[in-house]
Amino acid sequence: MKRHALLGALVASAALAADWTQFRGPASSAISPETGLPVKWSTSENILWKVDLPGRGASSPIIAGGKIYLTACTGYRQKWLHVLCFDQSTGAKLWDRQFTATGPTACHPETNMAAPTPVTDGRNVYALFATGDLVALDADGNLLWYRSLSRDYGNLMNQIGLAASPVLAGDTLLVPMENAGNSYAAGIDVRTGQNKWKVERTRETNWVTPLVLDLGGRVDAAFATNKEITAYDPQTGAKRWSHAGISPSEIASPGRGEEGTVIVPGEREMYALRPGAGPVPEVVWKTAKVKADSASPVIYQGRIYLVGKLTLDCVDAKTGNVLWKERPKGKHFWASPVIADGKLYVVSKDGQTSVFKLGDKPELVATNALGETILATPSIASGHLYLRSDQHLFCIGTTN
Repeated sequence: MKRHALLGALVASAALAADWTQFRGPASSAISPETGLPVKWSTSENILWKVDLPGRGASSPIIAGGKIYLTACTGYRQKWLHVLCFDQSTGAKLWDRQFTATGPTACHPETNMAAPTPVTDGRNVYALFATGDLVALDADGNLLWYRSLSRDYGNLMNQIGLAASPVLAGDTLLVPMENAGNSYAAGIDVRTGQNKWKVERTRETNWVTPLVLDLGGRVDAAFATNKEITAYDPQTGAKRWSHAGISPSEIASPGRGEEGTVIVPGEREMYALRPGAGPVPEVVWKTAKVKADSASPVIYQGRIYLVGKLTLDCVDAKTGNVLWKERPKGKHFWASPVIADGKLYVVSKDGQTSVFKLGDKPELVATNALGETILATPSIASGHLYLRSDQHLFCIGTTN
């Protein structure tokens, strides 16, 4: 596919903007155009429906065409891998496709084999599991193709567990497989499941989801590890640019900044890079006053919001200056924050969601507890918020 065709596919995907088609939603921004979402709920208030899940998962629900897709894992040592589909309006389960893991299932008890979030183009759904199993299904659950990346390339090593999610760039599925073993990134043809390209990557444990960037008509696919960030042509795998002089987070994923910048969170510093025509992007600013933990940043109206170990930090996107800090409710934050209707939703591991009205100073509007473990980033569509716990999928909306 030529450049103009790829850009056309990206523009067409904007039609799905009201849906939530991948990790962190439209364009990986973690921002929804939806309005009227509830700010208060409980186990008995503003829960439109709640459905049981067959097993654990840290993956987010993705939503397109009135359907919700979700992954889970069950069985002895999480050997059964599930891709599920629910009706968005009622929560009725439409189908559950199950696969046997072909790769290793050992991981830290905090995570599981259904940690990567699937992605959809509105027609088909593509699901990657921490075992290296990669499956493509149509909206009715029919199998299109299946890959065992562990069998294809072997030596998949991450005893904590893989969690980076695949994303789409036109008809290319970008698959991040950075790990301590055979580490690589791949661009896979969504029609056939075959490689368009595959490049070797740093052999390090890593959980960062790639970011697709439209830089003045050129589309780049950026992959980050704790040693560098490198962008490739999503059609060919040719290297576009790289920066090895920074230390990105190995968990939190980068995001799009303003004026062509890329915001790269790190465990020691946060960076704003500006890629250009050259092989090394410009460092616009960096700050050691904001450090990433597990959650990825969200960039909204000239400000960056990042949840660290204990605080929610607000940073000026142009300068890197810290504007304010706040303490959300809850213990540890695996889920990345999301924004809709001028409000920031921060979900803690113990199932508490702090809702902040954004402005020059943060205003805590409500804290909502569900009493269940939540590792997954929330999803937003059709005026509703969707939360996935270890046991349930919740649809949260205004009931009056």
